[in-house]
Amino acid sequence: MTNSSVRPNKAAQGPLAGVLVVSLEQALAAPLATCRLADAGARVIKVERPEGDFARGYDQAAAGASSYFLWTNRGKESLALDIKKAADAAVLESLLAQADVLVQNLAPGALQRAGFGSAEMRQRYPRLITCDISGYGEGGAVSQLKAYDLLVQCESGLLGVSGSPGAPGRIGVSICDIGAGMNAAQAVLLALMQRERTGRGSGVSVSLFDSAADWMSVPYLHERYGGGAPPPVGLRHPSIAPYGGFACAEGHTVVISIQNDREWAAFARDFMDDAALAADARFASNGQRVAHRAALDALIAARFAALSLEQALQRLRLAGTAYGQLRSVGELLQHPALRTRAMAVGAATLQMVAPPLRTEWDAAELPAAPALDQHGQALRAEFKPRAAAAPSRETLT
Repeated sequence: MTNSSVRPNKAAQGPLAGVLVVSLEQALAAPLATCRLADAGARVIKVERPEGDFARGYDQAAAGASSYFLWTNRGKESLALDIKKAADAAVLESLLAQADVLVQNLAPGALQRAGFGSAEMRQRYPRLITCDISGYGEGGAVSQLKAYDLLVQCESGLLGVSGSPGAPGRIGVSICDIGAGMNAAQAVLLALMQRERTGRGSGVSVSLFDSAADWMSVPYLHERYGGGAPPPVGLRHPSIAPYGGFACAEGHTVVISIQNDREWAAFARDFMDDAALAADARFASNGQRVAHRAALDALIAARFAALSLEQALQRLRLAGTAYGQLRSVGELLQHPALRTRAMAVGAATLQMVAPPLRTEWDAAELPAAPALDQHGQALRAEFKPRAAAAPSRETLT
C-alpha cells in the first residue's frame, strides 16, 4: 500500500467525529479500545515502532494478514516513529499538541522515560485526556511483571474457577485483554464527558488484572466471606441446578438452565414427563437440587439420552426451558444470529464479525486496517513540527 492522506474511518457522522486519538499501542488491549473509539467516528492515529505492532505477526489466517490485527485496527491511520530520535519525537509532540486523547500500553514507565509521560503531557496540554493500560497497574510490587493474557488469567484466579475438576484450561479467547480494552474505551468516554463540564482533560488508567479481578467478584466474596470459592465444574453452574450440559442420543450436547421453581415444575412436567418430580423433596428448591445434583443430573441425562436432538429441543421449547447447543466455531459460522460486515484486505474481501454495537452511524462496510506507516508521509506533513527540535529521549523498553 502507498501513503495516503485519505482518512480511513468512514463513520464521520459518529458521536466522536472531530475527536483526535493518538495511540502508542501494541498487541490487543489498547488497539481494541481505540478501535471502539474509531467505530464511533474518532480519528485514531496509531503510532507504531519502525518494526510495527508485533500483533501484525501473530498469524496469517485472514487472507495472509493477522486475525488479531485486522480485528482491532480497522479504521485507523498508521504512523511509524522511532521516538528515540529527536525528529520523530518532535512529530509525536506535534501530534499530542492537537490531540484530544492519548492512549498507551507500552511497558510501565516507558513513555515517561521517553519524555511523554501522561502527567507531564496533561501539564503541557491541559485539555488532553490520557489513558494508560498496563498489566498490574503502575507503582505496585508486581507492576513490572509482563502481563500476557494467559498469565493474567492464572494470576487473577480466573482459571481457578474455570475448566473441569482437576483440569483447568485457558479461556479460549484473550479475555483479560478484551476486558481491559473495553474498560479503557469506557474510561475515555467518561473522561470526554468530564471535559465537557470542566474544560480540562484528566488521566484514566486500566489494568488487565483489575479487569479480571472485577469479574472475579462473586468467587472472591464466596472465598472471603462465605464457605469458599466454587471449584471448576465444567459444563455446570456451581450455584444453580439443573444448569449444565447433557448429551442427546446422537451425541449432541445441549446445555439447559433452570432459574426458579416455576421453570423447574414446567421442565419436570413437559420435558421429563414426570410432573411429580417437581414435588420430590430432594428437588423441591434450588438449594435441594444443588445438594442432590448427582441424582438429579443422572435422571436428566437418562432422559436426554433417549431423545434425538430435535426431539429434545422440541420438548425444551414446550417446557419454556432456556437452552443452548454446544457448538463448534465451524457451527458458529452458520448461526442465524451471527452478523458479519465486509472488510477489504488487500485484493480480498473478508466477512468479519460485525461490531457488537448496532448504531445509526454504522457503515455498510468496515474500514480497512492500515499497512505499517501507510499514512506516515501525509501525517508527517500535516503535523509538521515547529522549527525547534524536540529534546532527545531515553530509550523505550
